[in-house]
Amino acid sequence: MVSELEILLQEEPPMDSTTAETSTQLRNFLEIPYDELEDMNLESKRNRAKRVDPAAIERSRHEYLASEKRIKAVTVCFSDLEGRFHMLDYDKKYLLENAGNLTFDGSSIRGFAEIDQSDLKLAIDWSAFYWLPADIFGPGKVIVFGEVCDQDGAPYEADFRSRLRLLTEELYTTEGLVFNASPEIEGFLFKGLEAERLYYKTGCFELISTGGYYHSLPQDPLRQFIDRSAEAQRALGLGNEKDHPEVAPSQFEMNFRYDNAIMTADHIQLYKLICRQVAQRFGMTASFLPKPIAGINGSGMHANVSLSRDGKNLFHDPNGPDGLSQRGWDFIDRILSAAVDICLVLNPSVNAYRRLDPNFEAPNQIKASASNRAAMVRIPLGNERTARIEVRSVSADTNPYMLFYTLLRTGTEAPLPDNADAEGKRTRTRFLPGNIHDAIRLFKGSQLIAGILGESCRDKLVQLKQISADRCPKELGTLVKREEVMFHHEVTNQMLWGMF
Repeated sequence: MVSELEILLQEEPPMDSTTAETSTQLRNFLEIPYDELEDMNLESKRNRAKRVDPAAIERSRHEYLASEKRIKAVTVCFSDLEGRFHMLDYDKKYLLENAGNLTFDGSSIRGFAEIDQSDLKLAIDWSAFYWLPADIFGPGKVIVFGEVCDQDGAPYEADFRSRLRLLTEELYTTEGLVFNASPEIEGFLFKGLEAERLYYKTGCFELISTGGYYHSLPQDPLRQFIDRSAEAQRALGLGNEKDHPEVAPSQFEMNFRYDNAIMTADHIQLYKLICRQVAQRFGMTASFLPKPIAGINGSGMHANVSLSRDGKNLFHDPNGPDGLSQRGWDFIDRILSAAVDICLVLNPSVNAYRRLDPNFEAPNQIKASASNRAAMVRIPLGNERTARIEVRSVSADTNPYMLFYTLLRTGTEAPLPDNADAEGKRTRTRFLPGNIHDAIRLFKGSQLIAGILGESCRDKLVQLKQISADRCPKELGTLVKREEVMFHHEVTNQMLWGMF
């Protein structure tokens, strides 16, 4: 029997030829060819990287929106405490008149305001402005990143985009430091629309491909999805490097160029949005669950990071161990020492702990290595430009802003172990928490986390994660349980949560 929900999700009202022809004749919304889109977005990205005066960028954007009659609406996006992506469409004229006083109901966002203090504000970061491919996102729209503010206009503590931006700006202003990051984001492509949200009924995911690493044929469904998503990434100026099917069947990975951490985190959110939207247009589901299917590789988001000053890579030293400078090794030693404290940030869901299994190339060992992919931190082969450290224990469902904020502060501020202890932690076999319950306990009791995130944000995150954990079996077992999908922070919605 087909449920009402499935009917709503899968049916579209028919449009007769007369209606379609009339609507096409009446509309004149902005549609930009892909090559022009890429040039426009890359120019915007260069100005952002060069730190062009934000006030000048804001004036330029206002002038552009006012003069470009073919734009009907501006999508303002932000991320919540858990990293879910939220979007609000504002009529262009309304936005230009009220950009300094955009409000929304914060109590409707998990982890934000209580219902008695629900009003929050949105401040627009006009430098993070993107022209969109019209065939994927619809014509006549652009997207811009926003930041959440309290009622008095101050940055909202639970909005880690603003916290990461302010932190990186301070480091650049005071020390000339730039925190660079590049992710490796894996995901799965499943048959059918809303495959995650309907998992409570189906109890399984249906793979679209069984080819595996590098094996998909040029025009099979997975390859078509990857090609289409990569085209959209390129048009948005993400700076594509390579894309391919991953090790697990029906798994994909599309890599893009490193940038400063705030731009990279924005690009992670756009990457996921593109993949989900393209998959939907194919009648499929792009999923970033860390381990949706037992017995095959899961989806991680290896975080490659480095520090630079005046264009010089501070992690590079050709004479250092594994080509890494002392500053790079200090960063690693702090991360390893705080590994159990920060594990919940890197692996924020019940399902994420199922992924941490070295038998499937996912690290659970708290050590550093240039070659061992079971180690939490790897030192990839690099040169003066590419020297970096790779934190491999990050799941694909983490909040990218909180991730980079935590790694940066931990890697530069956490207590540095003495030399003997540091050497031991690089090589001695210790293990990350094996389930979310242990991770929550260690996170909640960490003074380091209280200092980095603040007690209020720590407690909010613990509360949200504990609710999810309590609704799932404590012992993971060998099969993926319905609950760990149903109550996953990227999947769950009000209707499903209210049914159980």
